[in-house]
Amino acid sequence: MGTLACQHYVEKTCSNLSVPAGFRRTVIGHLEVFAQIAGTCEASALENPIIQVSFLSQDSGLGEAIARALGEGFVTRTSNEREFDRLSEVRRWADVVLLDLRAANMQGNEEAALRLIGEMNGISSHPPVVVLCDPENRSLLLGAIEHGATDSIANPPNILELSLILRRAYRLHVAEEELHTLRAATRSAGRLHELIGTSGSMQELFALARKIAPCDVNVLITGETGTGKELLARAIHQFSSRSKGPLVAFSCANLPETLVEDELFGHEKGAFTGAQMSRRGRVEAADHGTLFLDEVGDLGVGLQPKLLRVIQERSFERLGSNKTTSVDIRLICATHRKLSEMVEQGKFREDLYYRLNVVQMHLPPLRERRDDVPLLAQQFLQKSAQQFRKRAKRFSQQALHAFEEYHWPGNVRELENVVQRAVALSEDQTVDVSHLPTFLRTGNVSPTPIYGCAASRSYEEEIRRFKRGLVLRTLREYGWRKAESARALGVARGYLHRLINQLGIQKHEDDLTVKQLDESPPFGPVM
Repeated sequence: MGTLACQHYVEKTCSNLSVPAGFRRTVIGHLEVFAQIAGTCEASALENPIIQVSFLSQDSGLGEAIARALGEGFVTRTSNEREFDRLSEVRRWADVVLLDLRAANMQGNEEAALRLIGEMNGISSHPPVVVLCDPENRSLLLGAIEHGATDSIANPPNILELSLILRRAYRLHVAEEELHTLRAATRSAGRLHELIGTSGSMQELFALARKIAPCDVNVLITGETGTGKELLARAIHQFSSRSKGPLVAFSCANLPETLVEDELFGHEKGAFTGAQMSRRGRVEAADHGTLFLDEVGDLGVGLQPKLLRVIQERSFERLGSNKTTSVDIRLICATHRKLSEMVEQGKFREDLYYRLNVVQMHLPPLRERRDDVPLLAQQFLQKSAQQFRKRAKRFSQQALHAFEEYHWPGNVRELENVVQRAVALSEDQTVDVSHLPTFLRTGNVSPTPIYGCAASRSYEEEIRRFKRGLVLRTLREYGWRKAESARALGVARGYLHRLINQLGIQKHEDDLTVKQLDESPPFGPVM
């Protein structure tokens, strides 16, 4: 639309609305300036994205004038709809919403307009809202900004300024959307259902889990106690086609073989003394879902053929029954034992091992992914603070350092228990090292296997040796003054006395003992 055409349109519109001549000249002047700038910048404007603007106003004539004045970089639609529930199409289509808050357009419905801005701002991924407002109505303008309006422009609008404001709102919205997407991708990359980890080993594990989850194959999860093997099984089930079916978990550890058989396969009424009614087992309960067997290495040799038949034939019999029951299950097993060695020793069936070990996944211990410790600790802190209704929000640097230095023999389960204890003891927003157990405050150096004759020592012997050397050196450093030594170690004086007695420390031990301890190989993580 040329300048003359714009001038003619504005003259016609303003005369219909009885607008003063001064306002007409102002608008026409802005249009002329903008037309000149648009002509010189036409080439660069083509490189900018086309911004879709929804102008919410009763004044369709002004909407058409603004649409034509904005030029080729914008597509503008005018709507007189003001109800949020009826603006779904506008929200889907618009990159930016321009809301008319002029007194002539509002007709006393300021509260409804502010409520509309708040409702727009309350939905996720909403288009930014720019308001057109009378300059003298500052209270309405401030109310609009308070309810979530991105920006504002005074009436009558300067078209050049309006175009800049609309582009700025659009670019800010695009940047926020990209940031939101990036954050979501980061969270999903560091999380697999309830499992958390950003270390390389965990990322590889998450990628493998996502690949094999849709494939209905048996999975064997290995790893130390407390690493989260059941959480990994739940994640695989959640991402599989069986996610709508049940996930039934059962631990085979430390149970008599007869009880395990009854738990897994169920029984009929009268199958044994006390069996007063029929009962279905875990295998039957997991039909059309996933059965998770924890510590499958503890499964008795007599039950292994029956489990093998479930895998091969998809059928079994309850105790005391000759009727065959068919099931459709996916089997995920976990163990901290080395089943391959148990096969060689004749403690585990070779054919069952190969049936279970279609895909093997190893969960690394926490000491091998120390980068995940602060992330996990913060997650447990938030969970415990909500559970215990505590104010705790963060850890101090000293507490985080203690977490990172400790070797975590109990892995993630031990870390969660420590964090729960610390949050329960804390009163402020920051959980400090004083809220941690004594072994974390005083024994942060983690021992490793020592070469030579020390390599055959047990874990308890190495810990005792380390504690004895630490206490003895501290006592010598402070001239055997136990109160000062206890403060240096961060323990109570009474506890220090007990340590001295338990470790057999005597005041006149010769200097050779300390020298030998100081020259011992350095300590590192326990494997």
